[in-house]
Amino acid sequence: MIRTAIAEDDFRIAQIHQEIIDGLEGFKCTAKAASAAELLELLRAHPIKLLLLDVYMPDSMGVDLLHTIRGEYPDVDVIIVSASTNAEHIKKAFRYGVFDYIIKPGSLDRLKETLQKYEAFHQNVSTVPDMSQEDIDEWYSGTVPVQADSPSPAYIYGEEPLPKGIDALTLRTVQERLQDMPEGTTAEEMGRHLGASRTTARRYLEFLISVDKGEAKPIYGIVGRPERRYFSR
Repeated sequence: MIRTAIAEDDFRIAQIHQEIIDGLEGFKCTAKAASAAELLELLRAHPIKLLLLDVYMPDSMGVDLLHTIRGEYPDVDVIIVSASTNAEHIKKAFRYGVFDYIIKPGSLDRLKETLQKYEAFHQNVSTVPDMSQEDIDEWYSGTVPVQADSPSPAYIYGEEPLPKGIDALTLRTVQERLQDMPEGTTAEEMGRHLGASRTTARRYLEFLISVDKGEAKPIYGIVGRPERRYFSR
């Protein structure tokens, strides 16, 4: 569950944003603040992973809080949602590593899309041991694969529900393909077979390792770093 907070002084907008957050699987709005002072108190009192931050707060500029947030709460990710189109605000926000900057009033679908991309990013990064240049380029270009909305896990792997981001039918395809390949496969090869990105394929392959249905071995080539090759167990 991605614990999310909202820093917004307009209670009507804050309520709309909360409804969007709580309507997405994997998210929960756990706190709201209407001022910079309330936000700093909120961060001290609540374990927050993601913050939706306005620029125009009644007692401070939201972008001026980013230095404090980055210094004292480095694990908190930030999405700016603001009416400010000031180029300096936008540049400062991205210098401090905000995930996205959304100008309001804008389409609420735009906010929902960003939240889904964030969830996909969070899910993918937490399930892979390392990242290649291609993976980094994929994250940077904003083409992170977004999982379609779905109810709580309905498929079971053994006796445990599948984690979010792992589809039962795709998992079965990956496992069967792996069993048919005694020479093993790379994430890139599996991705081509699935018609998906290497990152998506690797998420499934790493999941099979986590449930002891697969293993990975470094295969050393002539040049470059060792290739991670996956085998069935």
